[in-house]
Amino acid sequence: MVRVTDVKYGELQLQGCLKVDEHTFNEFSRRYTPKQGDIIITRVGTYGITARVINTVFCLGQNTAAIIPHSINARYLYAALNSAQLRYQIDGSAVGSTQKTLSLKCINALQIPRLGELQEAEVAELIGSLDDRITLLRETNATLEAIAQALFKSWFVDFDPVRAKMEGRAPEGMDEATAALFPSTFSDTPQGPVPGGWSMEPLSDVMDFKEGPGIRNWQYTNSDEGTRFINIRCIQDGDLTIETANRISNEEANGKYAHFHLAPWDVVVSTSGTLGRSAIVREEHLPLMLNTSVIRFRPVTGRTVFSFLYQYLNGGEFLYKLESMASGSVQKNFGPMHLKQIQLICPTFPVLEAYEDLCRPLYEKIIANRTQAQTLATLRDTLLPRLISGQLRLPELSEHISA
Repeated sequence: MVRVTDVKYGELQLQGCLKVDEHTFNEFSRRYTPKQGDIIITRVGTYGITARVINTVFCLGQNTAAIIPHSINARYLYAALNSAQLRYQIDGSAVGSTQKTLSLKCINALQIPRLGELQEAEVAELIGSLDDRITLLRETNATLEAIAQALFKSWFVDFDPVRAKMEGRAPEGMDEATAALFPSTFSDTPQGPVPGGWSMEPLSDVMDFKEGPGIRNWQYTNSDEGTRFINIRCIQDGDLTIETANRISNEEANGKYAHFHLAPWDVVVSTSGTLGRSAIVREEHLPLMLNTSVIRFRPVTGRTVFSFLYQYLNGGEFLYKLESMASGSVQKNFGPMHLKQIQLICPTFPVLEAYEDLCRPLYEKIIANRTQAQTLATLRDTLLPRLISGQLRLPELSEHISA
């Protein structure tokens, strides 16, 4: 069953859908089962987010709806629904003081700009090609991330190389030089067995972390010349969305808050409300600063490496500790005082260097792909209003973008 939270940035997150039995599926599908080419739109809370249906079977939760294209190019309709013109209509149609809701009546009343069949097909092809390239980059990144994650689990959670050597086997998929870095025994500790020569260390000894300062509303500036600072809502799907981030004056940013500036390859983690959302700071995000409810992490030189730090902060052990140690009855909060209580298994530094040699290129590719995807998304969002309004025609533009 697809819920509002399963529709994100044009993609259905079906792996996280609520599983239902056959009876419930039939009940929810009684009126309509989404088909390929349909468009799913969210109606409550985070309303107006859309995603295309591609070759899958699911039913809709009550806070989502299916838009069924009739006598209109489905990809053009999808593009139009994501244009500034339609966003303005959608925002004006949603009602509710506590939680905004987009009714089915309002969805049916949306006015879709029409351009003629041929021109709509051209817009659909161009915008669709940009969307497809962005999707491919995201899928590639998911694969690269899965590789780094699987290697982290094998080496540092399941200790596969250590267990293989204990059994007299060569560690699978590992050259002799790397295998020689791993011990062939375990040592008992109060926290459980640890590979021989590895140790339990305070997180604060191997990771440098800093919490944001708590910038107040009255310090915000409307000037585009100010310096952006992040909060929880800027951390989305493993990346930073800073276009709507608030700003403070450059004087304050470079004065009393100078030590809260972020740098490339910093990892930022949300520590209030939705705990544990993380992102890697990219060069193009800068200048950028921390704010409250976000903690910045960096490796301590000679004690850990980026790839290990990032995977640990996104792993089950750390996320479990976030949830179990966080304080607050209404909204959970996690801060430096909690981090100082955490201990983790630290491999010898040569093992960490070997992991970094394998995984750092994966993250460099991920960062490059995110930058390219953002460039394509900016191009799409710049062109779309002009295309939908008919101000811009396509033949020469399509050739340039396809090159």
